[in-house]
Amino acid sequence: MSKIALQLYSIDAVDDDTATKVETVGETGFDGVEFAGIDGDVDDVGAALEDNNVKAPSAHVGLDALEDDLAGTVDTYRSLGVTDLVVPYLPPEAFESHEAVEETADRLSAVADELEDDLTLHYHNHDHEFVDVDGQPAMEHLIELTADLEIEPDLGWVGVAGDDPVDFLERHADRISLVHVKDYEEGGQPVEGGTGDLDIEAVAEVAADNGMEWLIYEHEERQDSYETARNGVDYLEPYR
Repeated sequence: MSKIALQLYSIDAVDDDTATKVETVGETGFDGVEFAGIDGDVDDVGAALEDNNVKAPSAHVGLDALEDDLAGTVDTYRSLGVTDLVVPYLPPEAFESHEAVEETADRLSAVADELEDDLTLHYHNHDHEFVDVDGQPAMEHLIELTADLEIEPDLGWVGVAGDDPVDFLERHADRISLVHVKDYEEGGQPVEGGTGDLDIEAVAEVAADNGMEWLIYEHEERQDSYETARNGVDYLEPYR
């Protein structure tokens, strides 16, 4: 079975520093957190992780930050136990043509190649990566061009883009260890877990069968309330 974590962007508007958020999320019952930046003292965050028995397997870090100061970025997150660095977003123009995807793949691969063996680089999608490029989604081209890059699929955006989230997981299982579980409405937008069309039972089964270690909950609305975290635990608890 997979462990469950909260992407801290889900509570980005809560007026607390990161250490306090880690403590509160730990109290809700999540096994871990995924960082989306750090607000406050890094040592305080580390203490909050240890004191509340919360793991931090991964962090969302912009590609520019990785290219500009890879060593410093790695040192910060390694001190918190992070082993997986995730590029959370690149703009639509990075996927608008085959040449653009090739350039994007080269940038991501260059960073992945510089990481030490105990660290892994991932890419987290939205929906614009599924634009058609030469007869297939740009996301598929990116995967083909980056053997050293893992994918953190955001299943809500996969579904909104018109692909099948469970099928995507199965197709690329060998490149996935972190799964962003975000419910969605077909033809619409991501929604709160349990209110949309994501087949969470099938997702959890594929994840367990393929050794995907973390199911990471994210919700992009109501970011000013810890209720988002409590709802996420209730949604994922049956599947860990």
